Amino acid sequence: MRSQQNGEQVVPSIRMTEVGPRDGLQNEAGIVPTEAKVSFVNTLSQSGVAEIEVGSFVSSQAIPQLADSDEVFRRIERRAGVIYSALVPNERGLERARAAAVDKIAVFTAASDTFVQRNIHCTLRESIERFKPVVSQAKRDGMAVRGYVSTVIHCPFEGAVAPLRVVQVMQELLELGVDEISLGDTIGKAAPGDVRRLLDAVTPHLGRTALSLHFHDTYGMAVANVLAAWMEYGIVSFDTSAGGLGGCPYAPGASGNVATEDVVYALRVSGASVDVDERLVVHAARQMGMVLNRPLSSRLSCVYERHTTYETLR
Repeated sequence: MRSQQNGEQVVPSIRMTEVGPRDGLQNEAGIVPTEAKVSFVNTLSQSGVAEIEVGSFVSSQAIPQLADSDEVFRRIERRAGVIYSALVPNERGLERARAAAVDKIAVFTAASDTFVQRNIHCTLRESIERFKPVVSQAKRDGMAVRGYVSTVIHCPFEGAVAPLRVVQVMQELLELGVDEISLGDTIGKAAPGDVRRLLDAVTPHLGRTALSLHFHDTYGMAVANVLAAWMEYGIVSFDTSAGGLGGCPYAPGASGNVATEDVVYALRVSGASVDVDERLVVHAARQMGMVLNRPLSSRLSCVYERHTTYETLR
């Protein structure tokens, strides 16, 4: 996607939000040590990603894997220019985020009532009402606010989701004052045609710089979806996870997020301007894979594994 500036063609830079430390690790069966999380974030901070979703300030009973988010935020080495964000479900969570000096918060809902009920145990309408004081107080405190909308193409319980339904939910979040929207293909079933139908409905209502797309790679279509969104609609913001870490505990059959390194490579070779060093992302994923005692096997990491080592790539 190219734009004109002073008579010259300019390729807008891609903005990557790394969600592995939050959206990735919350799906793990075991508890990852705090030290490993801090190291993971610190390595990702050096890679050139614009934002890292470090943790989540939810009940430790609901998501025990992220119960140490306060401590992780205290111990990470913050890099100038990188935004460190967290998921915040309620006012108590916002208090914790404020104490941890979080740069930006995110609130979460979906375009499917059943998914919202299974995930956060309320209706879609109730979820929006819950966010009102959270968003207003965060904005008062000078925090940026993201609004997640999951199941924007398919719901594991209700099937296909109408694009106009997504537009309605998105507009309600924007009316609350959120700064950006992230639209999630939660079960990874979307193909480029689905993405086109969604973006045809969404983009007339929201500037492209305030929209991020969040693809899962269950059916191997996530990179194709990213390329279609960038090439055809000028979308430049994507949520990705090092090594494809993650999934969704409330979406049966959903596999991991699309791998950060795979998206970086695909966009760069397609002509996009991407400031992320995918070698450092692969290194971070390898470190976390050793902690989890399994490889985080993105396509790019498999290529690197066959042909070289991280040290020779540096």
